[in-house]
Amino acid sequence: MKRVVLSSFLVPALLPALLAVAGTAMAQADVPHSRDVKKTNLLDHSNANLIDSAVAKSVLTDNIPARVWKIHKPGDFAFLSQVEGGLNAQRTCVITARVMLLPLTGTLNVPMWRPLPKMTATAFDAQPNSSTDQCKVVAKEKLKEATLAIVSGIVKI
Repeated sequence: MKRVVLSSFLVPALLPALLAVAGTAMAQADVPHSRDVKKTNLLDHSNANLIDSAVAKSVLTDNIPARVWKIHKPGDFAFLSQVEGGLNAQRTCVITARVMLLPLTGTLNVPMWRPLPKMTATAFDAQPNSSTDQCKVVAKEKLKEATLAIVSGIVKI
């Protein structure tokens, strides 16, 4: 009889705690994995004097349509941008912008350095008598040009 009284006392006391734990587990089960939530996967390895990482990623985001991410899932592929160059002694702005679509490893989800030839684009430019601000504008334009070159090879723009 004591056992019944004891368990009938513990069940109502523990019920709210059990329901809270069960509710938390159910709420976590409804949340998709972080791999599914990610809409894009962008990496930037640019010269910070020419283009800020946030600006480079915004150029990529603005010029890569959602249709590309339907074909190349963000959990499987990443776009890598790289802008290099600067002003030389004659005040000529020399810019190289490269964009690549790289596959990601299945286990660690890190880029593999195996760019496909059709998924790599490079844009070059040189402008004489330029200032630092003009060089930054050219860097942004060339990054956009390289991004659109890859995107046009994947989907029709």
